[in-house]
Formats: sequence, structure tokens, C-alpha cells
Amino acid sequence: MAMKTRNWMSILWPAFLLASAAELLVFALVDPGDLHWRGEAVGLSRQAVYAAGFFAFWLLAIGSSALTLLLTRPASEINNPED
Repeated sequence: MAMKTRNWMSILWPAFLLASAAELLVFALVDPGDLHWRGEAVGLSRQAVYAAGFFAFWLLAIGSSALTLLLTRPASEINNPED
């Protein structure tokens, strides 16, 4: 059980840090009030755009971290999963 928790934390924590940094960089340059979709203003508050952006960045970073963890597993762990 401890290994599963450790794996989840090694995926989620770096992804959270990366999403935080991406959020800071992107929204330092982009004003959510100026966003348009198909020629019309986005009908969301600034906080909603910030939250949606953060969770989108976090999901992308989770995918990246999970793929990294998968690719660094030794062959013996993959071929003998019941150990």
C-alpha cells in the first residue's frame, strides 16, 4: 500500500508544482477578461478561467508524470506484477 501512495505522490506533487508555475507564467501574459471564443467573449468570470486553466495544466502535467513513472519501471516489475 505504501508503494502505491508513494507512486501517486510522485505523480501528483510535481504535476501540481508544474501547473502552478504554468498558471503563473500564462496568466502573467494573458488577461482572462480579454479571452474570446469564436468571436465572442468567454462567458466565465476571471476566477473560473484561472481555475479551468490550472486544472487543465494540472491534468497535462499528471499525464506527463505518470508516463515518466511508467517508462522508468524496471522490466521485472512489469513482467511480475503480483510480487
